[in-house]
Amino acid sequence: MAVTVSLVALCGLVLFFLLRSHSLTAGSAFTAAGFGFFLASTGAAEPINRLVTALVDAIPAL
Repeated sequence: MAVTVSLVALCGLVLFFLLRSHSLTAGSAFTAAGFGFFLASTGAAEPINRLVTALVDAIPAL
């Protein structure tokens, strides 16, 4: 778990700087995929899934 969290932080930091510098290349896509993969294996996955589900359920009520 500790290794996964540090990889999430590292991928997130790299992705932040790539997006901020407007360097959207294949490397950015690979970093974003890695960030999502590692984020899905942390404890943050369930709250994110609940948030997305709530947003999708709220759309028809608009």
